[in-house]
Amino acid sequence: MAEDAPLFADVVAAAERLAGRIVTTPLLSHPLLDEIAGGRILLKAEPLQQTGSFKLRGATNAVRQLPEAARAAGIVTYSSGNHGQAVAAAAAAAGIAASVFMPADAPAIKRESTARWGASIRLYDRAREDREALALAFAKEHGATIIPPFDHRDVIAGQGTLALEIFAESRARGITPEALLVPAGGGGLIAGCALATSGVAPETRVYAVEPEGWDDTTRSLAAGERVANDQTGSGFCDALLAPRPGRLTFAINRAHLAGGLVVSEAEVRAAMAFAFRHLKLVVEPGGAVALAALLAGKFPAQGRTIAAVLSGGNVDPAMFAAVIGESL
Repeated sequence: MAEDAPLFADVVAAAERLAGRIVTTPLLSHPLLDEIAGGRILLKAEPLQQTGSFKLRGATNAVRQLPEAARAAGIVTYSSGNHGQAVAAAAAAAGIAASVFMPADAPAIKRESTARWGASIRLYDRAREDREALALAFAKEHGATIIPPFDHRDVIAGQGTLALEIFAESRARGITPEALLVPAGGGGLIAGCALATSGVAPETRVYAVEPEGWDDTTRSLAAGERVANDQTGSGFCDALLAPRPGRLTFAINRAHLAGGLVVSEAEVRAAMAFAFRHLKLVVEPGGAVALAALLAGKFPAQGRTIAAVLSGGNVDPAMFAAVIGESL
């Protein structure tokens, strides 16, 4: 594993740092989901997080550890929406200025929510411009600190607090999940969850879930090295459109993950509709992939207890209305 990668102890420290600063989201279940999957399914409801996704965990953990000099110079990041909003919120809570490079085609709700926290929004062309290069140039010009979406030890450690909560609540009910299904884009969330799981429930197997055409983590695990997406797949799961796994995230995931699952856009749409109709939750496309895998029978849940992460709920209202309308 990379020498600068976080460890389980960093996830534990992040949980202590985040206490009282984030929502401890609930672990939900539904008898119809259990019947369809054939097992006992526990869903971590991160759409109920303060900024509507798990990203607030990593952003807050990173921001809270900035030295005073760095705070004065401000923060910059790049994001399709959820990380940008999380950094904006964490920066606002700490009294720090934040600038966010966002793709021009990001859902309007994500751009508006990020701006609402007081961040400066800087749009770029996802197909023609390099967001990392743009942020790096800005950081050099203004002396700002870059907090990337996933390939950062403090961000990864913060995301792992989600899994600590899953196991704490499930064990309070007298059960431990046999497997944990986690959405994967750049791999920060699942890397943090894998670290947390290795420390508190090493017998639980962790699986990445990705949309078709953006299954870089699944293919990278099979290849034993980082493999890039060709970026021609559907953009429906906008939160998961990372070009390839991160250096730190893949080092962790290669060591800890049991495998990967891939779901279609149709399966994701069905999962979003299920969550709305039966769980009364708004789940964005990227946040619904783990649920999609269970509903579509992509994972053998029969007779087993499985935990899955609903990672976010920041979806464009018009898109969401169309998806729900399809299911009626």
